[in-house]
Parts: sequence; C-alpha cells; structure tokens
Amino acid sequence: MYRVCIDVGGTFTDCLVLDGHGQVRQFKSPTTPADASVGFLSAVAKAARGYGQDTKTFLGSVELLVHGTTLATNTLINTSGAKTGMITTKGFRDVVETRRGYKNVRTSMYNVFVPPYRPLVPRRLRLEAEERSLYTGEVATALREDDVRAAARKLRAEGVESVAICFLHSYAQPANERRATELARAEMPGTYVTSSHEILPVWREFERFSTTAVSAYTGPVVERYLRSLEARLAASGFRGQLLLMLSSGVVETVDYCVPRVVYLIGSGPAAAPAAALHAGAASGRRDLLSVDMGGTSFDVCMIRGGEIPTTTEGWVQDERVAIKMVDVHSAGAGGGSIAWIDSIGLLRVGPRSAGGDPGPACYGKGLDPTVTDADLLLGYVPADFFLGGDIKLDATRAEAAMMRVGTPLGMTARDAAQAVFTAVNSFMADQITEVATMGGHDVRDFALVGGGGAGPVHVSFIAELLGIPTVIVPSVAATYSAFGMLAMDIGRHYSRSYVVRAKSLDLERVRALYREMEQQAVEGLGAMGIARDAVAFTRTADLRYVGQFHEVEVEVPSGELSAAAMERAIENFHARHKALYTFNMPWQAVEFLTFHQKATVPRPPFSLRRVEPGGRDASAAVKRRRTAWFGGVPIETTVFDGSKLRAGNVIAGPALIEETTTTVVVPPSFTVVVDEQRSYVLTLGERAGTRGRTETRAVEGVSR
Repeated sequence: MYRVCIDVGGTFTDCLVLDGHGQVRQFKSPTTPADASVGFLSAVAKAARGYGQDTKTFLGSVELLVHGTTLATNTLINTSGAKTGMITTKGFRDVVETRRGYKNVRTSMYNVFVPPYRPLVPRRLRLEAEERSLYTGEVATALREDDVRAAARKLRAEGVESVAICFLHSYAQPANERRATELARAEMPGTYVTSSHEILPVWREFERFSTTAVSAYTGPVVERYLRSLEARLAASGFRGQLLLMLSSGVVETVDYCVPRVVYLIGSGPAAAPAAALHAGAASGRRDLLSVDMGGTSFDVCMIRGGEIPTTTEGWVQDERVAIKMVDVHSAGAGGGSIAWIDSIGLLRVGPRSAGGDPGPACYGKGLDPTVTDADLLLGYVPADFFLGGDIKLDATRAEAAMMRVGTPLGMTARDAAQAVFTAVNSFMADQITEVATMGGHDVRDFALVGGGGAGPVHVSFIAELLGIPTVIVPSVAATYSAFGMLAMDIGRHYSRSYVVRAKSLDLERVRALYREMEQQAVEGLGAMGIARDAVAFTRTADLRYVGQFHEVEVEVPSGELSAAAMERAIENFHARHKALYTFNMPWQAVEFLTFHQKATVPRPPFSLRRVEPGGRDASAAVKRRRTAWFGGVPIETTVFDGSKLRAGNVIAGPALIEETTTTVVVPPSFTVVVDEQRSYVLTLGERAGTRGRTETRAVEGVSR
C-alpha cells in the first residue's frame, strides 16, 4: 500500500510516494493552469509508471492521498473568483471597504498616489437586513426575514454566484445568521452561500467579514475543482482517503473544506516547515530557516525550538485573511521568475513568472529570460538530465532569451545570466533578513533548510551572502511541501471569543466554551469514523495587556480548567510576551480575548529507509565533469550522481550533485556531508562569510 502526497504548484505538480518499506520516490509533472486536475492526474500516472503499473492499479493501492493546492490563493491573487454578494447587518455594509482606515496595506497608508482599495464585493452587491445581536449574545433585534428574502432575490437577479452572510456579533450569537443562511439558500438554489460564524466565529467585524468574503469569492471555483477531482479519482480506481492540506498545518476532508474554502489559502507552503523539522531532526537542529523555492514563489518560515509558528495576521495582497495560518512569508522569486529592465534601465527579477505555460525559455516555448535560463547558462543545471531527462533544456534558446536583458545592459548572455542569478539570490537573502529582523533574530544562529525544485541550486549562495554556517538540503527537497504533508495530522481548529479582564473572568463560562468546542470536534470527527479516544485536544487563548491593540496566543494548561490553570495561562502570557518583545509588564492588567481548541488525530508514523554507510570517499558516485561559473569564473566542476552517494560521503566544493528532480550546487566555499537519510549537510568555510553581500551590491537593480 502507498501513501501519496501531491502539491500543485505554479510551475510543477509534485508527487511524493511512500511505500510500505519506508522508501520514498519523487515525481514531477508540469502544472496545467487551465485545469489543475489534468496535471494532478498526470503526476499520478507518472508515479504509476515508475512502479511499473497502470494508473488504475496504482491508485487502487493508495490508502491515503494528501493534496496541497494553490488554487484558492491563485483565484484570489488573479481576481478570477465568483461574482459575490453580501448580506449584512443594516448600517454595516461598508465595513469591508472602510477596513481599518488603511488605504493600501502593501505600501504606506499615507501614500496619496496609491489607488483606492477595490473590495471583492462591490457596494451595490452588499445588501442589508435589519437585525442586531449584542456582544453578550443577546438578540436585541430579531431578524427581519423579508429583508433577507428581498436581498437574495436582488442578488439572484444580478447573477451572483456566491453570497457571504455577515452579521454583527454573530460569533456570540449566530441564530440570526443561521436563519439568514437558510433563507438565502432557499431563495437562491445552487448558489454558494457561506456565513461568518461558520468561517471565523471571533470578534472584530472587519477581520471576520473580510475573511468570509474571501471564502465566498474563492468558494465556487475551488468547489468545482475538488468535486471534479473526486469524480475523476473515483473513475480511475481510487478507493482510499483524500485529504486536503489546510493553511493551519493540519489536513482535512473535502466535505469539510468545501464550505470553508478560505482554509485552503496557503495550502501547499504550510507543509514545508514540517519537512524542515524532519530534516533538522537528523542533526539535532531545532532552530531552522525553512526556504522553499519553486517555479513561481520563494517561501520563508523561521522555526525556533522546533515550534512551527502560526499567525492570524495574514493578508493576501489587499485582502485580510484572519484564519490561523502557518506563518510563511512568500515573495515572487522562483525558477520561472522573469528578468526584465525597468524604466530607468535597472535589471529586475520577478515577481512575474513564466509559470508552467509557457515556462522558461529553455523549456522550448517561452521567450522571456528566467532564473532557470540563468541556472542553465551558468552550468548549474544539466541540459540532458533535467527531471531525469524528461525535459530537454535548450541552451541556445536560453541564450537568445537572456540577450533580451543582456543587450540593453551591454552584457553577454553569460554575464547577464550571472547578473540575474546574483540579483535573485540577493533579493531572497533580503527576504530572509526581513523575516529574521522582524522577529529580532540573527540569521547566523539558524540552519538554512533549502527545498523546492530550484532551492538546492540557490540556497548555498544565499547562505554565503548571509553568513549562515550550515545548510541542509533534504533528499526530498524537490517535493519539499509534499513531503511535509506526510507528517500532518487530521485536525480542526475551533475558536470562541469572550473579551474580559482577567480579574472579571467567569470561569464557568470559559469551561462552557471549551466544552462546546470539544463537543463540536467530537461530532465532526466522529462523522469520519474517528473515536473520541483517538482525538487529542490542545487549548490556547489570546491575551493582551489592557490598552494594547494586538494579542499573544499562549497555552492554557490541559486537565481541569481551574482558577490555578488560568493563572498559569497568564504567567505563560507574561513569559511569551517577553520572549517575543524583550519586555513584559506583570503589574499591568491583562485581558482575555479569544479561546481556541485544536483537535487532532495523529497520522500513522512513518520512517524513511536509511542509507548504507560508505565512508568519506565519494569517488564511486562521480558521474562526469561540467563547466560551471562561480563568481564569474568558469571552473571544471565534478558532477556526482546523487543516487549513488552513501552516508558519510564528504564532497568539497565546487561540486554539482544531480538528483532526478533537482541539482544541489556546492559553491567553492562549502563542504558537504551526506547523512543517513541521504540529505546533504553543507558547511560554510571560515574563509567565506558575508563577502558575497558586498559583491552582490555591485550589480545594479538587485531588487525584484
């Protein structure tokens, strides 16, 4: 039996297969933007051929299929979602447009040249109903049902495909919202209808309304895809369990996700930090910088003490998404990122990407120069063994494309390739520095874990720029996020808001909130055939000092929910606040805001097959030699066959290690050791360090 994880990225669809013997195999297939399920099934078919089986036989042996998808994110970014309407409390139709006074969250709020925010739901499609619930849970004004019926009929006449129901204080009393949802569905059969108490039952109406609007906007597109995928998998012989990767770092069923599509925002990248933890554990490292460089994006996550960070402060472009998400910073830098010259003659790289279609010029269809074209011209990736030879790279075409930026800059194709390579590395190094600096950390205290198809090519150069002494490239780097999905638990997050100062806390009310969330989890997971005894519960709460705007999530002790337990939660808050911000104020009054409960069902454990020891000598794995350029100097570089390397092998840079799905580039300043899982641990020599940063700045236009 097999466990399969599939991550649909912007350029490639990654398929990772774990068999019953702990053996992992990796497969990649081009993503098909027009219909992602085509690329999904192509990757499955490729895996089946790898095992000498037809697709139906292979899928019949798959017991678990975990899927990460960027469809929800891309739908939002590309503004290709459904025509969406909203029904809200009378007088509050403009909450999603006025927001918190921000004109634009990506630039200065004082920049008068930034165009006004354009909400997903235009004002004429945001309709009102008379009703009012209070923050106490009391219904002050009953729902006027005729208002909802009239609004639904008007939205139907406008051709609306999706509706968000967003009422004031529905987190405390959802009765009016539930009834409005029933009425809207009755008046608009076949229309996707969602409500804010189902999506985000917590206080702060802007965050809740915005997140619900995002879910409604992306819902119909994702629902069609998921239902189509289920049908195609069933027709292809799949009888196992299909689970989806959520942005919070757990997996869930399709039926659970379809009404809550916003939970799939950031689905794929959320799994990458789990892969970093697995890679770091082999060498006992728990402070890690996880980077995932694919075809279109560069994702960074900073892990301290083995704890994957989460956040509820997410934005996707101009849209506020306040669900709990793994805290991953994404930027437009990947193998398909396009190099271009801006209006003042500076070289830029990204954020626009060639994607899977047409792809980099060297793939044979595209015309624009990309990072992958630069990698090829510098000798880092092989023209004849890209994806194990499945894609033959065209160096002549890459050279012609590179001259589109080389000619205006007065450079040869190879010099332009070096400039593109240096520029994108510097940009990615700056992104890592930004993430670390915002957290008050020194990047040199962390090991850099590099994943993604393009990551192993670039990660050591980034580490050299930053002076990071250790780089880990997992053996599964090319399917980094997909591998992380293997470790994910089935789980659900529940939240209930109760804003109260600690000294006025009603302990019985808190107990009731946690009992309610626990019962909801037991019923929901029980419908999947999961017994209560198999479910593990974790309690947390959001606290802040009175007068603060932002809160901190801390652990609430398990066991009996006593006054002493809540005091420990407050102590945890003081300690966490100091760890995050270097100070705390134990004398200051504290208030509770929202209580959370995470219910998880651990997945069956797995272990990877160990690599046989082979001593320090790696000469048996030498494959050939190829000219590669390091620091603008051509060097005849030894190329190693990654599949023949053994645990304990040591390789001094410069070197190239060719895997079927990626290439690990070892610059002259690094030495690499192969560990028992055939991951590559690279160590930066003392003579290196941050010198590359000075050299990089000599290249004009290093920003994207």
